[in-house]
Amino acid sequence: MSRWARPIAVLAAVSIVASCNVLPRVGPNKREIFAGSVQRQGDAFIVSVNDRVTRATSVIPALGFSQSFINAPTLGSDTIRPGDTVGLSIWENVDDGLLASEGANATVLEEVQVDGAGFIFVPYAGRIRAAGNTPEALRRIITNRLEEQTPDPQVQVTRVAGNGATVSLTGATGQGVYAIERPTRTLSTMLASAGGVTIEPEIARVTVIRGQERGTIWFQDLYKHPELDIALRAGDKILVEGDTRKFTALGATGTQSLLTFESQTLSGLEAIAQVGGLLSRASDPTGVFILRNESAEISNQVLGRDDLVGAQRMVYVLDLTQPNGMFHARDFAVRDGDTLYVTEAPFTQWNKAISALTGTLGSVNTLSTAAGN
Repeated sequence: MSRWARPIAVLAAVSIVASCNVLPRVGPNKREIFAGSVQRQGDAFIVSVNDRVTRATSVIPALGFSQSFINAPTLGSDTIRPGDTVGLSIWENVDDGLLASEGANATVLEEVQVDGAGFIFVPYAGRIRAAGNTPEALRRIITNRLEEQTPDPQVQVTRVAGNGATVSLTGATGQGVYAIERPTRTLSTMLASAGGVTIEPEIARVTVIRGQERGTIWFQDLYKHPELDIALRAGDKILVEGDTRKFTALGATGTQSLLTFESQTLSGLEAIAQVGGLLSRASDPTGVFILRNESAEISNQVLGRDDLVGAQRMVYVLDLTQPNGMFHARDFAVRDGDTLYVTEAPFTQWNKAISALTGTLGSVNTLSTAAGN
């Protein structure tokens, strides 16, 4: 064999091995991903990220409360509700009164429960509606009733918050059922009374469920936007939880797994950093892909069309080697459910092919030597 024949044969063998799909790898290469594009009879749109694409796709679902939540007035702190407890003290202006025991002119009823219909019973005054009244209004009603039975009665009414005006808190906070009282009539004060949140405030979300309606906000927005500090209502359910958004990282990255968002907004560059960055010996910086199902509205805007209907498969390409590639990656917004995939560098596959070939030749030589012995 000539001096050049052996190197050429080895090179040809390596090329054949590298072109085969028998080598181990982390996933498809760039050529195979591009083969799935609509332009090549596939069903996905391959789009290179630039400033225009970044603006069109930077649509982050907004969190907030509806106007019915925001416009609800604060409950009166002294309004009596079903389930509350009231205390009654009644003084009579006679020695032998209707209610007082012998030798006393005052009657004290320390705990009178307001029933589910909102009524209480007072001897000689009968069944009286307490719910919806203030202690002062209830005092006047009882006084008017008793004036028909005893001269110039003096009535004092006190209210103790009961289980009639409560909210329930669950999740990453002091879980329990809490009464709505004067200091805890709004969302922020109720959370403070429960001990605040027990997770990172940056990713904490607060959901309020009221009947069939619900609203969710970021915990930090509660203090940035005072209008979100809504008034609470009896029966409200408050859930505090961490950010539930996730994205999948695959390919030649430091981590291949399902990851949660670590901030309210996540860029392509931050997502790469969150998975440990690119692998210097394996990753292809020209082959960073973001895969997602995009709405028809955004897809038409990105592609400059108006005929697409329904969700579209979009593959956004981040080429970090371009002059503005790092800026595009920094500005491109990753969304819930996205897949971040980084292809292997061609050099990595070349090395694998050489390793596979030299390993095979080494095994053959070892067997030949053993057979000769």
